[in-house]
Amino acid sequence: MTTTARGPSRYVHDLLLHSTPEELAAGAAPFLRAGLEAGDVAVIATDEPSASVLQDAVGPHERLHVLSQADVHPGRTPAAITALRRLADRWGGDEPHHVRVVGQTDFGRTPREWLEWQRYEAVVNEVLRPLGIWGLCTYDTRVLADEVVATGLRTHPHLVTGRGRVANPQFEDPGDHLRNLPTPDEPLERTEPLLDVVDVRDFIGLRHAVGAQLVSLGGDPDRVEDLHLAIDEMSSNAVRHGGPPVQLRLWASADRVVCTISDGGTGMDDPFAGYGPAHGEDLSRGGMGLWLARQLCDHVDVVDDGTGLTVRLTTALH
Repeated sequence: MTTTARGPSRYVHDLLLHSTPEELAAGAAPFLRAGLEAGDVAVIATDEPSASVLQDAVGPHERLHVLSQADVHPGRTPAAITALRRLADRWGGDEPHHVRVVGQTDFGRTPREWLEWQRYEAVVNEVLRPLGIWGLCTYDTRVLADEVVATGLRTHPHLVTGRGRVANPQFEDPGDHLRNLPTPDEPLERTEPLLDVVDVRDFIGLRHAVGAQLVSLGGDPDRVEDLHLAIDEMSSNAVRHGGPPVQLRLWASADRVVCTISDGGTGMDDPFAGYGPAHGEDLSRGGMGLWLARQLCDHVDVVDDGTGLTVRLTTALH
């Protein structure tokens, strides 16, 4: 199933693969200079020494801003989307102007961490459509795993090199790409759960039972509180919007907690769900549960197996 076309997008999402500082400068510096010449604001948001390489290549300019990598790509993917929206609000201006952002993502150290950002690279093609952002993602092929580079090639409509910008023949429909990404295996789910409620009916009692189990684990209080809120939101969503029975299972190890909330409803075929409030800026209309969960937990997996919906929340204890 492909994503329904919704007309032209202001958001532009390009990819630059490089393996040397010279390749980085040859591709990204002309992109930044062209934006400045066109009246755009230009932003560099990479690590060092990449930021210095680009600053030296472009030279000083009143509309060139250098931000930290974490300013544009903070720890969790919804926060990165919010950061880009703020850049657009601050400097975006009216058409045809853009904020040109040369950005570098910290994909993390493990395949599980990579996955959240692999999803992000597909998601932004849809959820940032209205924004006057022209992003150039820089991938250092010396340090990124082949799997991550392959995802970059499937999620960016255009490629940039020192020779110019071309359409990317490997680009995939973002919705299809997200649906085809695997749901990671979670070994804890093959162990005995700390809590297993097979038919949630007493929502307040469930909230207290989950809270008691989480407190007993002795993890970081802020992380535990965030997870408890996310579980509360997802349980409420399942009861309100799913079909019975609603089941909750909770597992824990020395380093992390896993919780699944399942319902017997009709499911949800929306791979972009939860990367922003369901009703945009009108928070009074609700639709914030999955969006909050993605901000509060390290990993959120949504599985629609044809018999209902399961949301799996995972967070490190420390």
